[in-house]
Amino acid sequence: MKLFIADDEIDVREGIRYLLDWSQLGFHISGEGKNGQDTLEQILKLQPDVVLLDIRMPKLSGLEVIKQSKEQGFQGKFIILSGYSDFSYAQEAIRYGVTCYLTKPIDEDELEKAVLDARASVLSEQNAQKKFVQYRGKARDSILRDILLDHTDHPCIDSHDMMLEASVYQVVIYTNYNQDSFRTTWDFADILRLANNNHNSLEYTKLDNQDIIILKGDITLNRFKDLLHHYISHPQKGSPLDSLFLTYGRPVFSAEHLHVSFEDARFLMTRRFFCQYNQHVLGYPDFPKDSLSPAGNFSFENIYSQRISDYIQSGNRYMLENVLDELKEAVYYSCIDTSALKHYLADIMIQVKFIITHTYGNINIPIPDNTAILNTIEEKYYLYEILQFFLVQFEMCMNAIGSPTFESIMDGILQYIDHNYKENLKLNSIAKIFGYNSSYLGKVFHKSTGKNFNAYVDQVRIENSKRLLLGQEYKVYEIAKLVGYTNVDYFHKKFKKLIGVSPAEYRRTHSTI
Repeated sequence: MKLFIADDEIDVREGIRYLLDWSQLGFHISGEGKNGQDTLEQILKLQPDVVLLDIRMPKLSGLEVIKQSKEQGFQGKFIILSGYSDFSYAQEAIRYGVTCYLTKPIDEDELEKAVLDARASVLSEQNAQKKFVQYRGKARDSILRDILLDHTDHPCIDSHDMMLEASVYQVVIYTNYNQDSFRTTWDFADILRLANNNHNSLEYTKLDNQDIIILKGDITLNRFKDLLHHYISHPQKGSPLDSLFLTYGRPVFSAEHLHVSFEDARFLMTRRFFCQYNQHVLGYPDFPKDSLSPAGNFSFENIYSQRISDYIQSGNRYMLENVLDELKEAVYYSCIDTSALKHYLADIMIQVKFIITHTYGNINIPIPDNTAILNTIEEKYYLYEILQFFLVQFEMCMNAIGSPTFESIMDGILQYIDHNYKENLKLNSIAKIFGYNSSYLGKVFHKSTGKNFNAYVDQVRIENSKRLLLGQEYKVYEIAKLVGYTNVDYFHKKFKKLIGVSPAEYRRTHSTI
């Protein structure tokens, strides 16, 4: 703690220096004053904690030094040393906050008690001030959070006191780019302060475990824009910015609208699932161009697995990628949470697996089991990773079932019919699966097989029904459904036309049982 000695007599000053062991009492002597003016200048400069002050000095009296220093904000304690015991001096000194008035010659014990009392008073005030600053900081931080959440009565907020006087504001939220880590490696708020050479250019707070920055003023916002363009969007590998992921809201022009920018940034943080590889930033310009569908309006109906299965069987990689793009856009414009989206995508993959493995039961399809599918998708952080996983698996399925190339497309169509004759097959749907015009495909099909599409399908169905009729496991109407005929009478008609006898008669004459 700093002690200052002021007396116009050098002998008195020297005596005070050696009268007590000041270091043992917790003081070091920071300076001395030889007259009132010199004393005033030095204590305003040095800001000592305790001043031992002679009441009568040249140029300015001790009382004038006290008065002027207090008027200029000096907070230290004064102990008056005087050769006079005049009560009027003491009375005026008390009026200026002096609590101890010692008369010369100075008693050693009285001086020690006085400086220790002054020291205790200073420490008490410092502790109280520290607590006040802490409580005020907590209160200010709480108000900042309320402003971001739009929970405040803005006319009651003192913008000057809150240090929120600016022409424009913008909210930034940041976290770790590496989502496996639970703490940020670098403090982005400190990086921005350093970039702006101004500790008042932004405010920092934390809300719901999110690190939040409020940028203030055109210069700060422009500097942030430069950082985005040059360093953050595509950061250098291993740099501090490479460890960060951030979102930012739109600029707003009053503290009252800060919640709008904050809501932008917070919503964009929930959209991180849709980021591309090595993407470190999502900003308000990245909002979907079209309106998002409310979560309740999103259809969880699995309309993709059958189409994907068809394109796998047809070997139509172009259409497969198209349907995955459709899927990507459908979930991109939904408002459902990431966990629900992952479950939806896992369901599509599992259904594709079911269709392919049941259609090609005699072929070993190298596709993960359901648990592995669920775990793999759950572990992915981004949609693009899941779609890449889909493509790899679907490519392996194509290779396993020997899906045709474009050069042998007709073989692929015939193979598709052979494995899917139980379904409601139409030339139009087959043409779409294989990427052909239906009219053109009909002509190519007839030229290649000598039959039109429907006749060929009937032939495949009837041949498979003959196999089933050889056993007694199914009744005739059940066999009709198993080979793709919903109307048993129509099945009878087609069977007799192609085979020459009814299904029942064929069973009677050909059954081995």
